Amino acid sequence: MITAVIIAVFVVGVVAAALSAAARRDRRAPDDIASFRRQIDALSPEARRQTSDRMKPSERSASGDDGADDT
Repeated sequence: MITAVIIAVFVVGVVAAALSAAARRDRRAPDDIASFRRQIDALSPEARRQTSDRMKPSERSASGDDGADDT
């Protein structure tokens, strides 16, 4: 009975170690150069222009002319 428990604990440990090793192997370290380029591209004026254009309030004419006919 004790031998079966020891074997079961050993098998569970081996399976857990194998799963952990497989999960670690699938994850690759991020490419430092590609990561750096993505960060620089995000900081570029072209990337910021899209955000700043969305944040600008729409400018309406001050004359009150909205194109409607007031007659």
